[in-house]
Amino acid sequence: MKQDSILDAIDRRIVAELQRDASLSHAELGERVGASSASCWRRVRALEDAGILTGHVRLVDPARIGRGVTVLCNIRVRSHSIDDRISFEQFVQSCPEIVECFSMSGDWDYLLRVVVADVAGYNSFLMDTVLAHPAVAGGSSHFALGTTKYTTALPI
Repeated sequence: MKQDSILDAIDRRIVAELQRDASLSHAELGERVGASSASCWRRVRALEDAGILTGHVRLVDPARIGRGVTVLCNIRVRSHSIDDRISFEQFVQSCPEIVECFSMSGDWDYLLRVVVADVAGYNSFLMDTVLAHPAVAGGSSHFALGTTKYTTALPI
């Protein structure tokens, strides 16, 4: 199970179902994918052992917990030295407001997805925290006006 082509049809159905609802019992999963409970248990364990399935989470609606503003923030670093990259990436890991961070090609070095309560909160976070980091040369912010599509499920 080291590569995508090794997944058979039942494994693919298991992965698709678990991406929709990770709380399914092995019996419920078996009913949905056409396999026995024991077979599902073995297959899920093998998928976990292969690193294909990782973690179990519950998704939270950001607006319902007072984090209704989403900002995509491009970051340019001062230098591409290993020390600056490590320092910035450790900084990103320490900021709960940053929920995703991508290292990018092109004009910007990183793309951050930031969730905050309001515009004033983002302004404070950007100015006092992100732009104050010694590795950061500049940034550009884009406020999400709404969410057209959001999914954590990968095509399988």
